[in-house]
Amino acid sequence: MRELLDAAMGHATCDLLIKGGTVANVLSLEYEEADIAVKDGIIVGVGRGYSGAEEVDASGKVLIPGMIDGHLHIESSMLRPSAFASAVLPLGTTTIFPDPHEIANTCGLEGIEFMWRDSQRTPLDVFFGAPSCVPASMYETPYKDIGALGVAECYSRHWCSHLGEMMNYPGVLSGDWLIWSKILASRDRVKTAHLPGVTGKELCAYLLSRCDGDHESSFAEEALEKLRRGVWVMLREGASEHNIAETAKIILEDEARYARCMAVSDDLTASAIMADGHMDHKVRLLVANGIRPIIALALVTINPADYFRMWDRGAVAPGRIADIVMVDSVGECRALCVWKRGRLVARSGRALFATAPAHHSLPQAPPLEITPSEGIFKVPARDCDIRVIEALPGLVITRELVMPPKVLDGYLESDTERDVIKMAVVEKNRGSGRASVGFVKGFGLTRGALASSVAHDAHNYVVIGADDSSMLTALRCLASNDGGLVVARGDSVIASLPLPIGGLMSELDAPSLCAAYGRLSKAAEALGTAMPQPFMAMSFLSLSVIPELKLTDQGYVSPEAGRLSLFVG
Repeated sequence: MRELLDAAMGHATCDLLIKGGTVANVLSLEYEEADIAVKDGIIVGVGRGYSGAEEVDASGKVLIPGMIDGHLHIESSMLRPSAFASAVLPLGTTTIFPDPHEIANTCGLEGIEFMWRDSQRTPLDVFFGAPSCVPASMYETPYKDIGALGVAECYSRHWCSHLGEMMNYPGVLSGDWLIWSKILASRDRVKTAHLPGVTGKELCAYLLSRCDGDHESSFAEEALEKLRRGVWVMLREGASEHNIAETAKIILEDEARYARCMAVSDDLTASAIMADGHMDHKVRLLVANGIRPIIALALVTINPADYFRMWDRGAVAPGRIADIVMVDSVGECRALCVWKRGRLVARSGRALFATAPAHHSLPQAPPLEITPSEGIFKVPARDCDIRVIEALPGLVITRELVMPPKVLDGYLESDTERDVIKMAVVEKNRGSGRASVGFVKGFGLTRGALASSVAHDAHNYVVIGADDSSMLTALRCLASNDGGLVVARGDSVIASLPLPIGGLMSELDAPSLCAAYGRLSKAAEALGTAMPQPFMAMSFLSLSVIPELKLTDQGYVSPEAGRLSLFVG
């Protein structure tokens, strides 16, 4: 910094001068008419009287800080990190804080190293969180467990900068030493949280862990209580989890509350990014829900930077990294030009950099030890009701229903007239082939089956279907492809999308992946489902740390009650 003093004083020519624009100041919450002077990738001056070797006229435009996503899972986009960077940098996102626990569940530490190495090949700044919950609970089966020593290794190898979302809140509350040892291994690093519906004394007890950045609020009252207890509230807007309209109410009621809030993605598909945007979309959505544009901008810039103690970014100010985005207006937030560390990396929505496909030798799913047959989906009937998972559009939480089953020839069957269909989870990460069967409501599937190897968080094979034959076809396709997404009907595979990287990500770029995913979505719609983003909604049906009822390879699971029987007598 000492070597930049002459440029800051205006005595030396800067590398880049962006002049004539309006600076959106997220530090003072105002707009300034000022030039921005950049030297060696650092903002050295904001004001007048500077000169630059390169000068850009920003007259009539607004200059904002590069946007930051404080919590996401790159794997949910089905893009490898370098392809993800090519998709989001042109939208104005310059820094992200992803949690790679998805690929950690399927590939262990090798998966985390792949994510880190691939991310290093792009201009996007990527700071990974060390996965805290592999497995997410004792009821899930990952490739390998990652304990405190694994978390420490993520730090020592510089793959990770903070602790990823501590999902096992029952373990935190019970004082489970395996959980608390990971917190200890993180020492004074930032530790992110996972608190779906956790309130009252349980919330107070959890916060003793100092895991304090939570994205799981579904309701304004929940978000406000967490804010009052010291949580940094992450307003989530993903592909299938739409929480901003509800949780932003706490800021509408009292704008001062914005200071400990931020907007995040959690899970976004490539299609959602291409159609709606990334952090720019969240700014537009916040503004549409009544938040002042400059406040909305702070929620995706200075606030996440402050939470993660990244004092070198998040604002257009001297000494900060020159991550700058030119837009027509903050409210519209459409990136015209994006500078990363003072270098132009995108213009008019197009990346000005390229990355070659990544090479990897990640662990592959072992062959199933059983030969898939319709028999694995057969459940003998009993003289009692059954538990049914009710999927809720736009939410990751589910409801537990108790319903009389449909019985045929002594076995439980899907009941499309009541929108109750079979669901099965088959363990793939360790090759046991262990399967469990349950029922789900809310997808509207009237025929055929959908299957996926994207099933949070252990990512075993999950299949839902109106009949056993279609489910078998979909499962066989998944197993033969080592993962992916499948739409099947009867003996025919209608559409499939291979995901060769850990069973989670494609080698394709964003436009090609979106085209393939679009064909898959249309095939799913043709089977009758009206569920928005049905594969994304499916992916959360196995997440055992989210209320109320889920299905893993070990059976029905409730975070509050543990493992449950299918039958309710």
